[in-house]
Amino acid sequence: MKAVFYRSYGDASVLEYGELPTPKMALDGVLLDVKAASVNPIDWKAREGYLDPFADTVFPIVPGADVSGVVREIGIGVTEFAPGDEVVGCVREDYLSRGAFAEIMPAPVRALALKPPNLGWAEAAAMPLAALTSYQALVRVLDVRRGETVLVHGAAGGVGSVAVQLAAHLGARVIGTAGERNHEFLRGLGAEPVNYAVGLADSVRTLAPGGVDVLLDAVGKRIQRTVLPLLAPHGRFASVVDPKARELGGAYVFTRPDTGDLPIVATLAAKGVFRVPVGAVFPLRDAAQAHLLSQGGHARGKVVVAVDEAACGNEPTGSETERPYDER
Repeated sequence: MKAVFYRSYGDASVLEYGELPTPKMALDGVLLDVKAASVNPIDWKAREGYLDPFADTVFPIVPGADVSGVVREIGIGVTEFAPGDEVVGCVREDYLSRGAFAEIMPAPVRALALKPPNLGWAEAAAMPLAALTSYQALVRVLDVRRGETVLVHGAAGGVGSVAVQLAAHLGARVIGTAGERNHEFLRGLGAEPVNYAVGLADSVRTLAPGGVDVLLDAVGKRIQRTVLPLLAPHGRFASVVDPKARELGGAYVFTRPDTGDLPIVATLAAKGVFRVPVGAVFPLRDAAQAHLLSQGGHARGKVVVAVDEAACGNEPTGSETERPYDER
């Protein structure tokens, strides 16, 4: 099978495009014909070796957890899916080796849900981690309620843009930080935009003089100085990128693929409660460019790799970009 993989840790130049053996399938797992995959920060962090202290590795490593595809084969213990089912998943094994940047991928059933029929392959692949993160942060951890004011810091990215829509769906008033060029984009998602580089504090205080009830941080840079003072007394906050949020009295949300939550967010996507903006689509052979775009922090929405170019050929591509957050 064709795949993108790396044989050692390093920058994007270690990514190779070539042939690998077809992976084996677990007795309680499936094999997928991959249509599309998306890039998450954890992918390039793993490639650079940041996860080495926490996860065993089997080289060569195929990156990618977010996937959309078609069930090719099922293990003898599988009753949840059948060959031909269209699925999405956030597939995270206990070791690094077999990912979604390949024509064929093994996946445990616990990491999969049926693909919303109204989503194309690229948009479906962009959904799982961003939607799970937003849902688990806003619903499971922060318990956002109708009438509250929610500040989403880093609202134009993959997680932030979904969080804006979910918070609005929950009945909250949403303020979102982003660069000026993405303000109209955020208004379309249901947020009141503020510039995250210039006059952030004053802008938020003008909109919410008493402070915001809930803060969701998707940036992770200097939240103690920049946005935490904007929280109302007894307000709640969480970060999806910075574990130090716990030391500041908040929560750190580490997304877990969940057999209960993934079908819920897939259903919400099918109902149009949220959409996952796709900022750029690259063919599998150009996966290194996808990694670089994601790593640079320039993408609006998610960066997707079209493993089956024919299946993704009619879907929008592009490079809607934004300056990365920078306080210097």
